[in-house]
Amino acid sequence: MAKTQLNVRVDEGTARAARERALARGMSVNRYIEELVRQDTGEVGHTFVEAAADFMKQYESVFAEEFDTDRASGRSEGRR
Repeated sequence: MAKTQLNVRVDEGTARAARERALARGMSVNRYIEELVRQDTGEVGHTFVEAAADFMKQYESVFAEEFDTDRASGRSEGRR
């Protein structure tokens, strides 16, 4: 993918935090900022949500059965 340069101005505290967080993750500040933007735009979360939805479709009957069993035995939802 082609790259383009983006110049931003932030206060020194924000710049320091970005450098520290990137260093802690073992990546460049540029890559750190790219990943933050991707997360914010939903690219990362979208895959997780799709996988969670597929999981729930597959196991919906198991959860429904467990819920019905709890109700029939008189256990309250808060007591697990």
